[in-house]
Amino acid sequence: MHIPPFDNHNKPIVDVNDTRVPLNYFNIVKLNRGDAFEYQTPGYETCIVPATGTIDVDVEGQKYLNIGQRTVDVWDGEPEAVYVPIGAKATFVCTTENAEVFIAGAPHDKVLDPFDVRAADIDMVQYGSDDTKTHRKIKHILGNKMHDRVGRLLVSELYTVGQGGWSGFPPHKHDTDRLPDETRHDETYNYRFRPNHGFGLQLVEREEGKIGDAYHLVNGSTIYLENGYHPCVAAPGYEMYYFTILGGLSQRSLVQYFHPTHAYQIETIPGIKDMIAKFK
Repeated sequence: MHIPPFDNHNKPIVDVNDTRVPLNYFNIVKLNRGDAFEYQTPGYETCIVPATGTIDVDVEGQKYLNIGQRTVDVWDGEPEAVYVPIGAKATFVCTTENAEVFIAGAPHDKVLDPFDVRAADIDMVQYGSDDTKTHRKIKHILGNKMHDRVGRLLVSELYTVGQGGWSGFPPHKHDTDRLPDETRHDETYNYRFRPNHGFGLQLVEREEGKIGDAYHLVNGSTIYLENGYHPCVAAPGYEMYYFTILGGLSQRSLVQYFHPTHAYQIETIPGIKDMIAKFK
């Protein structure tokens, strides 16, 4: 559930066919100028997203240059990315002093075409309010705009706006395929804080009406969610970011099931219905 920050030596944090969240793949790759990284994930489509730094990407001979424009941290500009089809060999080279690169993935059974996502292609939604302590911004990298170009993978960056506040509220889950009420989507997060000594909490209520679990989030924490309702919160005085990977079992579009006790809160949060509609 909670993986504290550690040096993963460019090896997957959540590998293919992980028994906990088999619908997700996640790696963090750190490179210096001129370093290259190569990978293939049979059966998994992936998305390469620089957290910071700039890279040149090659997908089976198709080149995408100057991907990623952020230097200081994930607040320093818009994300960029490259979509990699299942099984394709992808190589990227660091062209700045250093780069930290996220690789997100999900299983799929069809080979699609690679493509790049530039800053102008990002689909952004902002919702909530300071008064309700739910103010946040979502930058969809592989979201609704890319629906016909991607299999089962959704990739986004989520930011708390202001200092402190809730995300993923009202509590919701997506661990069971029972359309039209809910879809099975495994989910993995990687958290960052500004300032980087900030912290937060991830809550997970695994069974309705029973006490759940709380995990202490710090800069670099990874959370994988196999089941349960899962809101999270940033402590006052700190901004929180999390890189989000969603992989669907039977479809790409996410259908969230809101906790029946708290679902009425949807009506109290400005813009939340637009947010729900974007996870498609």
